[in-house]
Amino acid sequence: MNEKRAQAFALFDQYNAQSPETIVWQGTQYPSEVFYALQLHDWVRKLDPQASEALLLASRCQHIGRWQIARSTYPEGRVGYLKWRSDLAKHHAEVSSQLLAQAGYDEATIERVRQINLKQKVKTDPEVRTIENALCLVFLEFQYDDLIEKLGAEKMIDILRKTWAKMSEPGHQAALTLTYSAEGKRLIEEALQSE
Repeated sequence: MNEKRAQAFALFDQYNAQSPETIVWQGTQYPSEVFYALQLHDWVRKLDPQASEALLLASRCQHIGRWQIARSTYPEGRVGYLKWRSDLAKHHAEVSSQLLAQAGYDEATIERVRQINLKQKVKTDPEVRTIENALCLVFLEFQYDDLIEKLGAEKMIDILRKTWAKMSEPGHQAALTLTYSAEGKRLIEEALQSE
């Protein structure tokens, strides 16, 4: 890893270390946003071993500072949810741009990371497709099984269909290699049968 990227990653991790939630994974405790950034980066590298500098950077700052804009501060329902997501994406892009400038990146690289963070041209840009696949895979690997009990089968099937629709073929293939609970596997099979 080059020195500039190492510095950017250190800045991202330092910022995300302020996350109030933690995750214990394989005996190690992480601030949750540091953990998810590491997992997203790992999935991007698996999906695209030749990933560009901008894509690797974007994978480590995609959800930077996520806890700083709470969902509860927006109205209930789809409109409130979409506004929250939009404002959050802009926040991630702004914070990451500042930290990338601090690490010494040029404006062109910062703008490219911003485009990936904001998922611009999600259907046609291969790097944005890769980050979308990786985001879905992090959800399926680390969050999905925990949500089943909270949300119930019917709602999870709907979420799975939406998640599947966001992914392209490389994401689908990777998702089918993951290990799920028995109930998690059953719900995925049911969601995909009716597709």
